[in-house]
Amino acid sequence: MPETETMTKVFARPRSLTEKRFTYCPGCHHGLITRILGSTIDKLGIQERTVVVAPVGCAVFAYEWFRCDGIQAAHGRAAAVATGLKRANPELVVLSYQGDGDLAAIGTAETVHAANRGEAITVIFVNNQIYGMTGGQMAPTTLDGQPTTSSPQGRDPATMGHPLRVAEMIAALEAPMYVTRQSLYDAKHITQATKAVEKALRYQVERRGYSLVEIVANCPTGWKMPPVKANEHIAATVTGVFPLGDLVDRG
Repeated sequence: MPETETMTKVFARPRSLTEKRFTYCPGCHHGLITRILGSTIDKLGIQERTVVVAPVGCAVFAYEWFRCDGIQAAHGRAAAVATGLKRANPELVVLSYQGDGDLAAIGTAETVHAANRGEAITVIFVNNQIYGMTGGQMAPTTLDGQPTTSSPQGRDPATMGHPLRVAEMIAALEAPMYVTRQSLYDAKHITQATKAVEKALRYQVERRGYSLVEIVANCPTGWKMPPVKANEHIAATVTGVFPLGDLVDRG
């Protein structure tokens, strides 16, 4: 195959994504995650029965980017909305897409109890350690010492607590089928994250139960770093706090 045809095939827009332009900042991993999801939906052939639950956050317009049914949830309530959809029609493939402020702060209760009940949904949790859309404030996952607009001197564990490790918290429950933490800072980890997303969605198609894919992502704008530096920061520092790999796989 000629090189131009190969490039066209590799970078072609997944059928499950619309032509609507993303509103993510340049270099942000959200765009890559959205593309991975679109490609995986195509691969599994589930476009016609997939429902994407959009969060409040950087992916607030997710329902406009997927050529699937979509719904907007109130801040932090995506797991509750996804639960209602799945229980109302178990034939649906329900995908909840959430950031750390949405899932791990205001949505902590919904997150934990949906996982504890083993709701048959797939949760994509984007952990970029900051509130990216609202001005770069401290999030539950912000690293110790990390400066943000609401903690300009850095996160102080004595008064602000330590970063919340969501994947470990969910993995401690008995019901979840698959819990994993991945990242996207280089080609190898993009491949691994893609496989994890596919497994999580496939488990739902096979009626196996609840899955959570936590993706340690960058936020060049909020971190005030160029994208390459932000990726290096994930590899050198962030993964030391949030280790990558599968925590639970009962499939």
